[in-house]
Amino acid sequence: MSKLQRIDKILSNMGYGSRKNIKKIMKKGRVTINGDIVKDSSKKIDPYYNKIEIDGILIEYREYIYLMMNKPDGVVSSTDDPINNTVIDLIDDKYKIFEPFPIGRLDKDTEGLLILSNDGKLAHNLLSPKKHVKKTYYVEVEGRVDSGDIEKFNDGVILEDGYKTMAAEMDIIENDDISKVYLTIKEGKFHQVKRMFVAIGKKVLYLKRVSMGNIELDKSLETGEYRELKEEEINLLIE
Repeated sequence: MSKLQRIDKILSNMGYGSRKNIKKIMKKGRVTINGDIVKDSSKKIDPYYNKIEIDGILIEYREYIYLMMNKPDGVVSSTDDPINNTVIDLIDDKYKIFEPFPIGRLDKDTEGLLILSNDGKLAHNLLSPKKHVKKTYYVEVEGRVDSGDIEKFNDGVILEDGYKTMAAEMDIIENDDISKVYLTIKEGKFHQVKRMFVAIGKKVLYLKRVSMGNIELDKSLETGEYRELKEEEINLLIE
């Protein structure tokens, strides 16, 4: 089904200026639709089926963008921060005009999978406590982790504020003075993974999210790198 929208609304939403500025640009004949100059900013078109150009440059209309980032240590999962660099600072301007935001947060010192998008419905579905979306982390822990700890997490542990977590799955990779594990949780309380290990008397030394829902972190992405999600990955997220 076609979706007709005002030209000034389309261009304004994509970051090409306010509607007032778009009106001025169009009156100067700088905007063409399917090769024809259009000066009426209130004209309605379907942006998916009409060729829009400004100063001869083709405008690729998209309502939503979906990015996968391997978040680095020292960067905050926010759209704005007066002190720290944010994940938005790491992306190109061509994506910033869509005003994406991180779907869920990773602590400043936590690395790994972060989805950025401007799709509010997707964000709600992934973050809703009722959905119990699984999130898996690679964790390095000070001290030995054993089968008893697996059972504790499976039963749910009581955090320092009295909250009892949902059952979590832990797989031990390496059991030594510094243990390495994968931990899968179904909720997203503040600093939850770190607090869960504190509850069993252990300290997290390194934390990296490797999957969220049905999406796994692309292992080819270095920390700080990102890419657009493929169509099949977007579908997995939306499922």
